[in-house]
Amino acid sequence: MNDLTLYNPFQQLAIIQDNCFLCGRPVNPTEVIPIFPDWLMAKYNLAKQEILLLDKSILTYAELTLPCCANCQHQHLAPLEEQVQAVAAEGLTGWQQLDEKVIFRWLGKIFYGLLVREIKAEQDPLLQPQFVLTEDIYMLDKMQSFFKVLQSIRVPMVFPDFIPCSVFVVPLQPDAGSAAFEFRDDLYTMMISLKMDDTLLVCCLLDNGIIKEALQQRLWHPLAGKALHPKQAAEFLAQVYYAAYLLNVIPEYFVRSVKPGDQALVVDTLIDDITASVFNPWQLSGYTHMFEEMLKRWGITETEILKNPQQPLSFLFDAAGSFKEMQAD
Repeated sequence: MNDLTLYNPFQQLAIIQDNCFLCGRPVNPTEVIPIFPDWLMAKYNLAKQEILLLDKSILTYAELTLPCCANCQHQHLAPLEEQVQAVAAEGLTGWQQLDEKVIFRWLGKIFYGLLVREIKAEQDPLLQPQFVLTEDIYMLDKMQSFFKVLQSIRVPMVFPDFIPCSVFVVPLQPDAGSAAFEFRDDLYTMMISLKMDDTLLVCCLLDNGIIKEALQQRLWHPLAGKALHPKQAAEFLAQVYYAAYLLNVIPEYFVRSVKPGDQALVVDTLIDDITASVFNPWQLSGYTHMFEEMLKRWGITETEILKNPQQPLSFLFDAAGSFKEMQAD
């Protein structure tokens, strides 16, 4: 019989206590899992590489862990990691064939782990961050909605007519000028992206697929079957991350009543304020700033992006909207 009981770690900030992150059981200090799985750290030699937290403290990838009980480790997370590791070994083809809900759970675990570490760091920060996550009611609402569906790692869930996220599996050209693995996230927009060799995974973890639908015709569909040049990949990231920045809704999730014999929770969703615009207004200056951030490697500035304000710089499409063929050096 499956355990269909959900856990809410945001009550009295249990998120920062010594409880299993997934089910809430008390654990001892040795019961932890790596936020970035061992197989991924070994494959890309990540263990000693560093990540900068919001309070400006620095941790290595290997130091990033989550409390997790033995049952959740063996029964739920190990099978997930084994499935994803096998897919990753196949490269792009494997990722393209993987169920998006599995990608959501895998990326969501990484994102949530980093979120927990940031919240714990707020309790005794090296430097006070500009924004305190646990004092932001809007952010707390987003975290609770996200974690409810992330528990599909442990609790079987059925999403009848939606998926909680937008997932993009992007083919990449070989790029000798950058690392085989690159990671980026944005806690406030709940965006995460991982470059792994010939594949770029990009995911907004809390949008019910709205961003992918919004970008389908003008961005995602025209790129079908295209392997992107590194600058094109940077532009794609800018487009998706900026769309997440403009997203103006928080999905809510409601679990249907459990009946005797049920083996999974059935989860419905609602966008609360249907009178509000789904996206805030698009602003060229905001997008340009995001695009410049993604192009840091090449030193391309906002001035260059806006050399022709009527036709801002694009590596993806020409003035007629056709895809630009580019080859990596």
